Amino acid sequence: MRYRKYMTLLVILMIGAFLVSCGPKERKAASQLDTPAHHTYTGIKLMNQGKYGDAQREFELALQLNKKYSKAYAGLGLVKAFQDDFKSAFKMMKKAKSYAKSDQEKVFYHVGKLRLYTMAREDEDWLEDAEDEFEDAIDIDPKSSAAYYFMGIGYKLALEFGKSANMFTKVLELDDEYVGEADKQWKLVQKIQRAMPGTITGKKIALVESITRADIAALFMEELKIDVLYKKRGVKTYDTEFKDPEKFKAKMEKPPITATDISEHVLRTDIEGILRIGVRGLEVDSTGAFHPDDLINRAAYAMMIEDILIKVTGDNSLATKFIGSASPFPDLRSDLPYFNAVMVVTSRGIMEAKEFASGEFTPLSSVSGADALLIIRKVKEELRFF
Repeated sequence: MRYRKYMTLLVILMIGAFLVSCGPKERKAASQLDTPAHHTYTGIKLMNQGKYGDAQREFELALQLNKKYSKAYAGLGLVKAFQDDFKSAFKMMKKAKSYAKSDQEKVFYHVGKLRLYTMAREDEDWLEDAEDEFEDAIDIDPKSSAAYYFMGIGYKLALEFGKSANMFTKVLELDDEYVGEADKQWKLVQKIQRAMPGTITGKKIALVESITRADIAALFMEELKIDVLYKKRGVKTYDTEFKDPEKFKAKMEKPPITATDISEHVLRTDIEGILRIGVRGLEVDSTGAFHPDDLINRAAYAMMIEDILIKVTGDNSLATKFIGSASPFPDLRSDLPYFNAVMVVTSRGIMEAKEFASGEFTPLSSVSGADALLIIRKVKEELRFF
């Protein structure tokens, strides 16, 4: 029995040695820049440019030179996450942790793990997990701009805009890496806070770079509360004519107004609400389609706001108020169909020139969620409704 145990142990050791000898061998550097650090630096740069395949190649080149290089594993983990392969991403990050020896490597790992939790958001505790990694990172390096910046991104995605702004402010105070990015994010969060979205839908749409027709329908219904607004401020009509009870019942039981392409859309209820109310520019086309995912430009949005102002105030003269006027915007001719609408909203301070230096309105450019919300906030102030 003892002999059998010794033989078994010997066989296991031989198999282990064989597997190690057959495993991938580290290659020798081909030049002075052929180093794990340089390849990882290049990989991060490529990853930030969205070139994930090229970034992965650089991280793998780093590991060919040093198969225990922690930062390369962390980089691979992030690349996998950007490609929606979170199982592999967390596996790579686990390796990054096991090989992290220096404080710099440990901070890089913790920030990387923070980013994974933020990108995956797989369970309800993702924010707490991200916060734990953030705390671990700043315990090692209290001046880690990366930790503060990506925690700011995490809070923003969690719709905790106050905490997010604080993180971006800290990055600006440190005045190290991510300053430009943090400044941009801080301005966005400040704009969202000024707009004061009151619903979860509004807060989520606030993060969208370019809003769609479905998004704006949701904002009008949930943030502007256009149905309530029209009831309280709109012109009321009363029908006192006699109606046949059976015909009246059949009319009331008609299915809701809808569109042919929104049956599976998550914002279907809001879209149907807008179709029932009626807003210029948010109708169905001749085929009955709403096109919920089409982007809204600034000209179209101005026309929608003009329509709402006319209906709520009852001032039909707004529809022609600026026809024949000279355009104050270098990129907006006075004979364009949306010129009057643009003038109505800009003269009231609801919308303004997008390019401050040139004074251009840029009517065909897209509308961000934050801008759309801020405009709705100004409409509320204009109407003194809320």
